Amino acid sequence: MSLARSTRLSSLQLNAAALRQPAFSAGRVAGPMRQHRRVLVAPVKAQESSEIGTVGIAAAVAGLIAAPIVGFSEYTLATTGSGLPPGPGGAYGAAEGVSYLVVVGIVAWSIYAKVKTGSGLPSGPGGLLGAAEGLSFLGVTSGLIIAALQAVNPSPL
Repeated sequence: MSLARSTRLSSLQLNAAALRQPAFSAGRVAGPMRQHRRVLVAPVKAQESSEIGTVGIAAAVAGLIAAPIVGFSEYTLATTGSGLPPGPGGAYGAAEGVSYLVVVGIVAWSIYAKVKTGSGLPSGPGGLLGAAEGLSFLGVTSGLIIAALQAVNPSPL
């Protein structure tokens, strides 16, 4: 057998062996005349708790102020059948409306972060943003429950 024929036969055998192997298997890339090598994928890192910035701190403070207002509003709705009274100059009603917007905004931001990074919001300094996130989800969940109960039985509980 000549050298050219044996080289051609060896390359055919290698190509046949490469065809029997899957091109991608368990994170490895294989091909003809290549050795297996790992494909590295860099994980997306969540923000550090100290890197939430001014907006994150403001959201944490606003969420911690808004969550009790939303909770009291939902309690009032469940027991009386209506939300908070307007108050002097409409201040209570305005605080209620802004609080609902803040709580829903934090929940929306958390869901967006979960979809984008795979984890929720960072906890923030002292866990403030995490606490605001948890209270916001609690407020939205209890609001949905109270809304369902009001739809079934419109009279106050």
